[in-house]
Amino acid sequence: MAHQPVAVRSPQDSTTQLPEDTTGLLTGRPARMDKRKDNTNFWRQIGLFVWALTATATVVVLGVLYQHSLSQPPKRHQRPIQGPDFSKTGKRNIIFMVSDGMGPHSLSLTRSFRQHRDGLEFNNTLNLDRYLIGQSRTRSSSSLVTDSAAGATAFSCGMKSYNGAISVLPDHSPCGTVLEAAKLAGYMTGLVVTTRITDATPACFSAHVNTRGEEDRIAEQQLGEYPLGRMVDLIMGGGRCHFLPNTTAGGCRKDTRNLIEDAQNKYGFHYVGDRAGFDSLKKGKKVKFPLLGLFAETDIPYEIDRKDSEYPGLAEMAKAALTALEEATKDSDKGFFLMIEGSRIDHAGHDNDPAAQVREVLGYDKAWTTVIDFLDESDVPGVLVGTSDHETGGLAIARQLGESYPQYLWKPEVLEAAKHSAQYLSQKFKDFESTSEEKIKSFVEKDLLIDGLSVDDATDEEIKNIMDHKEDSTWIFSDIISRRALIGWSTHGHSGADVNIYASDPSLTGLLSGNHENTEVGNYLAKYLDVDVAAVTEKLREKGVNKVKRDGTEVQSWPWMGRSVEESIEVHGDHSDCYHGDIHGHASLKRDGHAHAH
Repeated sequence: MAHQPVAVRSPQDSTTQLPEDTTGLLTGRPARMDKRKDNTNFWRQIGLFVWALTATATVVVLGVLYQHSLSQPPKRHQRPIQGPDFSKTGKRNIIFMVSDGMGPHSLSLTRSFRQHRDGLEFNNTLNLDRYLIGQSRTRSSSSLVTDSAAGATAFSCGMKSYNGAISVLPDHSPCGTVLEAAKLAGYMTGLVVTTRITDATPACFSAHVNTRGEEDRIAEQQLGEYPLGRMVDLIMGGGRCHFLPNTTAGGCRKDTRNLIEDAQNKYGFHYVGDRAGFDSLKKGKKVKFPLLGLFAETDIPYEIDRKDSEYPGLAEMAKAALTALEEATKDSDKGFFLMIEGSRIDHAGHDNDPAAQVREVLGYDKAWTTVIDFLDESDVPGVLVGTSDHETGGLAIARQLGESYPQYLWKPEVLEAAKHSAQYLSQKFKDFESTSEEKIKSFVEKDLLIDGLSVDDATDEEIKNIMDHKEDSTWIFSDIISRRALIGWSTHGHSGADVNIYASDPSLTGLLSGNHENTEVGNYLAKYLDVDVAAVTEKLREKGVNKVKRDGTEVQSWPWMGRSVEESIEVHGDHSDCYHGDIHGHASLKRDGHAHAH
């Protein structure tokens, strides 16, 4: 007989169970066939059927709802957020920290280095690790791999632009910055960096030029020489040479202007220019505004090379700035906006120098803790947000040196033993003068490799390579230390990796949890302060406008922004997608114990 569907089989089929039999199977008790139980068994079966039908329907409905939810984009505005909806008003502070060039691998490298160096358990992490909330995508409008200028423009303006742009959009029109909007709304403002204050990241909050190479013009705008006037109340970092004329020792401007004198005489700045000057600020308790603090000719030296007696560190400057700004706003209904950059993490990545990089990340981590402590102790509501503009170097915490299958390890003890950065050693070799090949070789082996890097097994080929590149051997020293530590690098430039986002209080920064475009970070800063960046953009575009012909078409230009892209490249070279110098030793200037190229 052909098989019938279960639903239409006759009651006499052997597969059909009687109600009594089913009850026995379900309860584990033998069925009783007396008539007194017939009604009970019948209603029990009805109840079981209704229960099973209801449960099945519930599961189906929940499954449909779940699948529907997966197909919908997340509604971030529905998250419980205390600050970003800004229905509440009141005084507030925001500190934005940028770890220039620091990718997730930099954190892993530094975490393990610190655990090894200090004899810590594997679960003893960096302070930053406790504040991770998301990641940022870093592409610019012109490339999948951004430079610092386009990356910082995304933070300052909340908009994408091309590599090399300093708060200028792809059509070369200026875009207002969150710092400018904050100042115009009554907030105090500050910039603290370890690179030149005219470098890409601080410039993007305080200036507008077509290419990042226009550092002389950036310095002028930071003092107030542009349509909005002075917007920055506190400046701390390096870059003194761009404020001094080319006729003065230590000056690197293209003209004969002395902006330090102009800062004091025309714009009312109080100036400090060295460690003694910084110490006179008494940790921020004796600051007079506006303040211009330039503590190095170009960049403040790497942490591994920096002497406390000569240069302040990032955490010191951050603490002084926070103290000063809090005091200055104590009687105001507005707080302050402060941008702090751990600038030279990026430079260590460009140099492919892991020994320098771990110390830079630790310096940034220390500064982060300084800000957290300030927020904990302050009576004014505030938030700290931190991220990177991009990753630099394509860092890999492993390296295969030969054809054989590699070991699963890297050696933090090699980085711990290094006493100086590769850049410092390269400059030291460049400064060494001798015509004796034997003396030169001895200097390289003993003073540089053994004393500087604790490398006593250098090969003849490595020593010869250093001797053959006296003008700039940075990359050779970096490779020597990286190979021995089993650290890999894919580039001397930037990579397209996503970078981490950190925040002091997740309840205030829910808009940044998860994965975001870098512009969303910039938009959050403006939302938290409740300031109108778009209005600043309109104000800038109305000021000093010329109409010029370009390729037969009439376009607007803003002469106060300085040279066009083409003119700037002709004067400075194309620095739109590179860092402060050429790693392979083109012409450089000796600045504060390291090389710096224009």
